[in-house]
Amino acid sequence: MNPLLVIVGMPGSGKSTLVRHLEKKGWPAVHFGQITMDEVKRLNLPPTQASEKQAREALRLKHGSTVYAELSLKAILANLQKSVAVVDGLYSWDEYTYLKSKIPNPFYVVAVCADRGIRYARLANRRTRSLPPAEAEARDIAEITKLQKGGPIAIADFTLVNNGTEQDLVPAIERVLQQIWS
Repeated sequence: MNPLLVIVGMPGSGKSTLVRHLEKKGWPAVHFGQITMDEVKRLNLPPTQASEKQAREALRLKHGSTVYAELSLKAILANLQKSVAVVDGLYSWDEYTYLKSKIPNPFYVVAVCADRGIRYARLANRRTRSLPPAEAEARDIAEITKLQKGGPIAIADFTLVNNGTEQDLVPAIERVLQQIWS
């Protein structure tokens, strides 16, 4: 059975960079964040961090804490039929336990971590969806307290420290993949 790689981490840690690398290998990814972007668009809100937060919180309030995993399950299972599959941006412990209960395939959680100052600098310097340090800290606090984001990071099968460059991160994930397939 094809394995599922679930990528978790705080904003600015390098999750998207890692997922792009895995997609270049031909592995399809389901991006939980796309659900938020679709909801922002559906609500006809401007594409801002505040709108994204509003959409994320409203979806979870209305449909429960596993809504992102539930909405993504069909696509994840379809991807697993074809190849190794990737989930980008699983947030909560509830999402983690939901997916673990529904997916029979081997399931690996990879946490991408970086020092807070490095993450905040990355977020402030993003070309799109940049976030000043004070807003980055507020988002961290909201994701930890409201979304239970720490659980999936703490339970990760593999943890990559990404305080360097993309050129440093790619070999780190390749070492993880070697461990999975050895």
